[in-house]
Amino acid sequence: MSATPNRRILLFILGAVSLLCLCSTPVIGLTNYQAFVSNPTVTLPPPFIINTATNTSTPTKTPPLCGGPEAMFIVVVGSDARADTYVSGLADAIRVVRVDFVNPSMMMLPFPRDLYVEIPEISEHYNITHGKLNQAFLYGNDGFKYYDGEGKGLGLLALTLEHNFAVQVNHGVAVNLQSFVKIVDAFGGIDINLPTAIDGRVKNSIDSNFYFPAGEQHLNGYRTMILARLRPNGDIIRTQTQDLILKALFKKVFTSTTITNLPAIIESFITSVQTNLTESEIAQLLCLAPMIDSEKIQTVNFPEELFKTKRVNDPILGYTSVLDVDFAILRKYVEEFNKGSWLDTIPQP
Repeated sequence: MSATPNRRILLFILGAVSLLCLCSTPVIGLTNYQAFVSNPTVTLPPPFIINTATNTSTPTKTPPLCGGPEAMFIVVVGSDARADTYVSGLADAIRVVRVDFVNPSMMMLPFPRDLYVEIPEISEHYNITHGKLNQAFLYGNDGFKYYDGEGKGLGLLALTLEHNFAVQVNHGVAVNLQSFVKIVDAFGGIDINLPTAIDGRVKNSIDSNFYFPAGEQHLNGYRTMILARLRPNGDIIRTQTQDLILKALFKKVFTSTTITNLPAIIESFITSVQTNLTESEIAQLLCLAPMIDSEKIQTVNFPEELFKTKRVNDPILGYTSVLDVDFAILRKYVEEFNKGSWLDTIPQP
């Protein structure tokens, strides 16, 4: 399926947002995970609607802009697929983006990939009822085809988020590793200022690619990918690093050089994006995009202290490490996110 100019520009914008959804090392032990070899064909599945409500905010007299809904919710995924495809690959970084069409703005909420959740509608396949959140994307795509609903992996991931946390999700976009490197290099790399050094080298390794000193530095696509995937201090710290990468990318997106080179940048990754946005929805987002400045793009995070590590016996992964959290508390945060607001204190479950 070829992309129209409008679709290409919108996918460029969402691709830049999706770059914050970067991948960690793949889970070892998934049955047949390495057996799925893909071809470079990207499918664009039809739209899925998990929750038909598009906004739960207080009614306003101001109509939505650009003919859009009051709010559009998009799950953006960084897949660890090494091939230029989405046949297989885990959603190893996940964010839900809330696009506000009444007060032009964006709010982004990361979900840790290791949350142990109920994955609905796939139990007929080896009696699988639970798994890590990132497995939902894998099970829904063509490698496994455990999900019969709309949207393939993006659809099953959206359904899993709604089922466990009452997240409103209408649409999805996924970017794989090859696309990530292509996009960052097309930008000419990024400039980033790290508050502390990040060392992902194994013992006795002298590979400088896996060491990032504190302070300002320029990174190409490959090095940026490595930085985004490293988690020597855990997933929460990695999410904070990804947020810094996102801010650096946004600076590049809106420079005059990027605008001049927009056609070449789009061509660098357009064939490697998985999405289900329709032409009309893309037109709405394109109409709104110029009205959203950087100050109206907000990333919110669940408090780190809510999460604890534990191990569970999973029928597919075996005795594996997962993140444990009170889902009732996360739902209270999600309820505010759905409205376009956020809680400043930890609520009672």
